[in-house]
Amino acid sequence: MKKNLFFVAASAVLVSSCFAVDVSFKSPSEEMGALSVGVQMEDAYTKAMSESELLSSAKVNIYMADFSGLVRSYTYSDIPATIYLPVDTYRVDVEAGECVKPAPAAASWDQKSYKGSKEFSIVAGQNTSVQVEAKVNNAVTQIAFAPSVAENFSDYSLSIGIDANDLVYDATTAGQSGYFIVDGLVDPSFSWTFTGTLNSGDAFTKSGTVDNVEPGKLYKMSFKYTLKDGDLTFELLVDYGTDVFDDTIIFEPVSTGLASTSRYEVWAAHASVYADVDESEYSDPSAVKFEYSTDGSNWISVNSTRTSEGSYKAVLTGLTPSTSYTYRLVIAGEVIGDVKDFTTEDAPAVPNGSFENVSKVGDYYVWFDPSSSDAASQNMWWGSGNGTSDVAGSASMGIVITVPDESSKMDGARSVCLQSRSIIGMLAAGNLFSGKFMGLVGTSGGRVAFGRPWTARPTALKCWVKYSTSKVNIIKSAPAGVTVTKNDYDKGMVRVALGTWDYKQYGGTKESPILVNTTVPSTIIDFANDPSTIALGEAVFVGDESNSTNVWKEITIPIVYSNENEYPTHIVISCASSYYGDYFTGSDSSKLWIDKMELIYE
Repeated sequence: MKKNLFFVAASAVLVSSCFAVDVSFKSPSEEMGALSVGVQMEDAYTKAMSESELLSSAKVNIYMADFSGLVRSYTYSDIPATIYLPVDTYRVDVEAGECVKPAPAAASWDQKSYKGSKEFSIVAGQNTSVQVEAKVNNAVTQIAFAPSVAENFSDYSLSIGIDANDLVYDATTAGQSGYFIVDGLVDPSFSWTFTGTLNSGDAFTKSGTVDNVEPGKLYKMSFKYTLKDGDLTFELLVDYGTDVFDDTIIFEPVSTGLASTSRYEVWAAHASVYADVDESEYSDPSAVKFEYSTDGSNWISVNSTRTSEGSYKAVLTGLTPSTSYTYRLVIAGEVIGDVKDFTTEDAPAVPNGSFENVSKVGDYYVWFDPSSSDAASQNMWWGSGNGTSDVAGSASMGIVITVPDESSKMDGARSVCLQSRSIIGMLAAGNLFSGKFMGLVGTSGGRVAFGRPWTARPTALKCWVKYSTSKVNIIKSAPAGVTVTKNDYDKGMVRVALGTWDYKQYGGTKESPILVNTTVPSTIIDFANDPSTIALGEAVFVGDESNSTNVWKEITIPIVYSNENEYPTHIVISCASSYYGDYFTGSDSSKLWIDKMELIYE
């Protein structure tokens, strides 16, 4: 039988921690030939091993393709200069990194393992070339803790591992990647245990498992502390997506097709979509487009943006809330790969946003009407310092600070007018808010529960406003760092905030979780710095000598999200005719009219 030359030009290339071995055949003779090995490194990166160590310690094994036996076995640095193989079909296996060490660490923060395999054939009288890429072969963990964990535990940690080989995540290691060697294990499973001490001093423990763990996959777990009807629960999200990698793990060359979109990136009226593109095959970024449809027949095309090498993104806008969409990748007019789908979020409206539905309690009005044909207006959503049907407010002292106004409006039969008044020398600011007035504190203040249940994510608040004011004439106090004098003009305000406020922490109720006692300034929430506030928008109307704000004006208040990876539980909309009314400072002649308030979803 004739023997062929088997030449191994082992061009080992690491690109973003991807290890490659080239096995080539050159200058074959009919009887025999020489095997030589060459090495080339490009953009090598690994935290735990140097470039030279990674290559020199790699194992290269040659098997018969039918798994009938091992033909050759080498450490990369010891591959001989000459190897002879007969004509046949073979398989090359490459292992590198932690797994080839004499005593490998089964669990590590930074020591990765790589593995790759490729089948090839030796053909008489021909040169043969084959490339083997050794991909990251660990099961990779990333653990995240929601802000609610740090808020409710004085200390906490999460131990996770396989077969008692554990890594411990806490506040300092959250978000880091953990690498576990699972290749060769039978039915490996992650076991995790969360332990912590609640702020109350009580110990807390919760455990679980993640079954069917596979090498080469990233497992993302997000732990969130919640209170549901008095019970303690944890929410666990595990992302098994094989297309989710960190910036140092590449499993294989780019495979062109749609990539995953996080559920938080699908809003009511827009969504972000992604694709991976093999740029060696498709080199024109302008040819990469996305198409989307509600019926699978009529498609709308959107240009993409190249965000990095091989990665493309588009933001689909103008979507319809509560609607299912299908989308696909199109390159140079050709549909590539499978389609994906998503459903947009709901877009609920502000209840009684034009303040048309009112009912009377004694000598003042409240902004709901049990007899209304609009179900959302039949129960109290808006509150004011006037009081409620069961709680006395300023109206009980003859001071009505929030009234309907049929003489000046921009929509429907009336607007709402917030008017600051003086009560025995103290300022009572006109106000309207989502929530409920909880009662007076003697004659010196009041207790207000802010917020209403809300899970949607609006992007702006729009309304019509008119503001009339004069210089400040009543001063009691102001926030820390703020100075107000009687030379200053009063200011009006409309604010919207969305958050995850826990009523047990903020003192309110499940419906209206934030309790403010205006006689205790420390209970007044600074939404801009509050850890449970995930989005905020505010408009301030400043008076002047000409009273220039005393005209109707439509305004749009952008809602800026500081956290786009969490859904709100409540919304606070708060309006005041005196900006520092909670501190009993302002002008008792200030008036703020509001009409046609609506949330915008874009």
